Amino acid sequence: MSPLRVGVLAYPGCFASEVFGVPDLLTMATHVAAAHGADQPAYESLVVSPRRQVIASAGSVLNVSSMRPLDVLIVPGFESSPTIDLDATIANLGPEVSAIRSQAASGTAVVSICVGAFLVAEAGLLSGREATTSWLFADRFARRYTDVHLRPERLVVTDRGVTTTAAFSAMYDFALQFIREHDGPRVARSTARIALVDDARSTQAPYVDSGLIPTLGREFSLSVKRWLDQNLTARYDLPTLAQEFHVSTRTMLRRFGQEAGETPLAYLQTSRVRRARHLLETTEKTVASIAADVGYRDPGTFSGIFARTTGQRPREYRAKFHRHHDRHGAIQRTER
Repeated sequence: MSPLRVGVLAYPGCFASEVFGVPDLLTMATHVAAAHGADQPAYESLVVSPRRQVIASAGSVLNVSSMRPLDVLIVPGFESSPTIDLDATIANLGPEVSAIRSQAASGTAVVSICVGAFLVAEAGLLSGREATTSWLFADRFARRYTDVHLRPERLVVTDRGVTTTAAFSAMYDFALQFIREHDGPRVARSTARIALVDDARSTQAPYVDSGLIPTLGREFSLSVKRWLDQNLTARYDLPTLAQEFHVSTRTMLRRFGQEAGETPLAYLQTSRVRRARHLLETTEKTVASIAADVGYRDPGTFSGIFARTTGQRPREYRAKFHRHHDRHGAIQRTER
């Protein structure tokens, strides 16, 4: 069989590392597969663009090939910030949006990395589909593309030939999944080991820092969140919460839901888990003690909620993220 033609769409302002990240891992996989007896490369990678010249992030000049028939088109993310003018950014990338739409129409599988999902959505490919993107921009994405079923906790989502990934390093999660499908689990596992890439991740939830998410237009929900944070260990009671803010329980749920996209109880559970994550990372307290510190009398209930939120049990999370201070005060990772 001929190699799969994998093209990466380069465009002005795209992250250069996201242009080359997947092809580089596919190159490693090709060498690994050859060592395991494969007689020909499984992939042919190239960088394509509807433009003659592309200057990527940090002024990197990229050599590009013209658009052509492909089996897979990868759309990297662009240099972005929570205050970026998305309308202007996307308007300047009209040729790329058209190229994505054209490739999909010809049967090419489309993959976005990070906020590349915005371009794929602009091309109309995510309407009615499940998708993910960087957790930092998930709210803006959901507000802009209301017909997309966003799964912001997921690292990689594939729905009817269109794949989206979470932020930056999730390109490697996709690449390993892609290698696993085409070269088998042994090649994928060996490639991950050689590249020092984690091949066991399933969610971006452990990495979310809600303090970094933009809060414009959420004054009511922010006030409620502050109150919940200040009363983290108190028993949750919706009528009491509503009374604190001089609204009915129905109004509390409606206004908070409109601004925050979740219920006050869901936020409280997330906030408790966030505090627990900090304690697991920085203290030697037992899981039961931490559960009590964040408002749970039953450690089992706490562990279940923690696992649903982060994708890992408290002890698993501690084994991966725990830090301790050496005698000089320097922070070190726990040996694993």
